[in-house]
Amino acid sequence: MKTNTTASDAGDPGAAGEGASGADRPVSLANENALDGFVDDAGVALVEFYTDGCGICASMEPVLGNVARGVETDLAVGLINPRDDAPLIERFDVRSVPLFVLFVDGEPVARRAEGFVPGDDLTAWIDDHAA
Repeated sequence: MKTNTTASDAGDPGAAGEGASGADRPVSLANENALDGFVDDAGVALVEFYTDGCGICASMEPVLGNVARGVETDLAVGLINPRDDAPLIERFDVRSVPLFVLFVDGEPVARRAEGFVPGDDLTAWIDDHAA
């Protein structure tokens, strides 16, 4: 169930601002512009690339909320479904989902595509790469 706040474009201050301020719930991002605005507004952002119907992706959503509270840094967490956006799929080389991409200062610094990732493992991975 990926129906949290939706940022329809980079200029949606309510949605992007919610994640950037360290909200515990992931922010749904509607498109590439929303993604770019979201990561630009956050010092550190974790984005999950998912698809509808992916059970593992859905099971990661509550884990992501816990991770946002558990990392040492102020973390914004977003979700994006690249289903019909070929340039976005190509840009991030999305081969499988869930794909987690960690951004620091708007730039991707690490990626992980290993299926379900336990919260403690994801938290340690973020802390290692966000420092």
